[in-house]
Amino acid sequence: MKVLFVLENYFPFIGGAETLFKHVCEGLAARGHEVTVITGIQPGAPVFENINGVAIHRVKCPRRGMRYWFTFLAIPLAFKLAKQADIIQTTTYNGAVPAWLSSRLRGKKCVITVHEVIGEGWYSMMGMGWFKAWLHQTLERIIVTIPFDRYISVSGYTGERIERYGVRRDRVTVVYNGIDYEMFDPLRASGQAVREKLGLKDNFIYLSYGRPGISKGLEYLIRAIPLITEKVPHARLLMILGRQPVEGYRKITDLISSTGVAGRLTLLDPVPREELSSYIAAADCVVVPSISEGFGFTAIEACAMGKPVVASNVASLPEVISGTSVLVEPANPQAIAYGVEAVYRGNAARTPEKRFPWSVCVEGYEKVYFELTGLKR
Repeated sequence: MKVLFVLENYFPFIGGAETLFKHVCEGLAARGHEVTVITGIQPGAPVFENINGVAIHRVKCPRRGMRYWFTFLAIPLAFKLAKQADIIQTTTYNGAVPAWLSSRLRGKKCVITVHEVIGEGWYSMMGMGWFKAWLHQTLERIIVTIPFDRYISVSGYTGERIERYGVRRDRVTVVYNGIDYEMFDPLRASGQAVREKLGLKDNFIYLSYGRPGISKGLEYLIRAIPLITEKVPHARLLMILGRQPVEGYRKITDLISSTGVAGRLTLLDPVPREELSSYIAAADCVVVPSISEGFGFTAIEACAMGKPVVASNVASLPEVISGTSVLVEPANPQAIAYGVEAVYRGNAARTPEKRFPWSVCVEGYEKVYFELTGLKR
């Protein structure tokens, strides 16, 4: 089968969606499928290369607003390469239009992966005015309601949100993302060296890591720090914070300064992916304060490492979390502090383990493609 992916970002760009599609593309190639990717060009990356059996074509776009330029500049190449494809795969947001348009012009089936549907939740995002929230929700609705042949949802919760926009249930298929259980193996990672390096050997460490997106709820975690310190004096937040988006990073660092909590946390830039498990191993618990979450990589990675998780009882998080956890009210610093204290005192709940291997994820995508194309395995 020949599968064409139209994605605004792909490796070496690293994020949740990019991790997903790298595994799916390479997994399909390993199963004998011909996989081609059209994506935006990244600094230092060639216009064309083949990585692990995946042919990658990168579209040159102006660096300022690259992802928006990609929507238009990818159309000619997508139209050209769609001719030989059996099926076209895209994702929210900026690859959706060139993928769908090319599929219709070439008479091909087109699949979109939807990572998150925030809906009315846009209006509760910190620092987002009414007009900006309305604009984001409107753009989200437009993309999600383009008539794709199939919608792949990364969780049951996200699938329900897609249906709220009027998409028929029979067009929505849940295929959970995966994680690398070899990378996040608690038997292979030790946090002792991290604790010693950071001078946190004797602290109760609660860890938060990821990008400062508007739906991640990090502002509520920062405001919870004094409340946590009151209950657990030797507690310290270890925050590994991405610098993109820039506006989100600035808001969080400004909040740290204005609330006077800098002395109660250790702020780090992102660490290499292969080292992340050591930082999770160093923590006593992981906090996921999101106010919206389509899947929840951070929560599942922490669960795989056997770490207690304090997470918002919202969106997909209750669906995917397992092991030792405390689910708390979203957007509530007092609730976050309660959750961390509950872990510290050994009062967290425990549920059976849930697993999300990449092999099952790749099989899910492959099954959808066979169903739509009618091709045989």
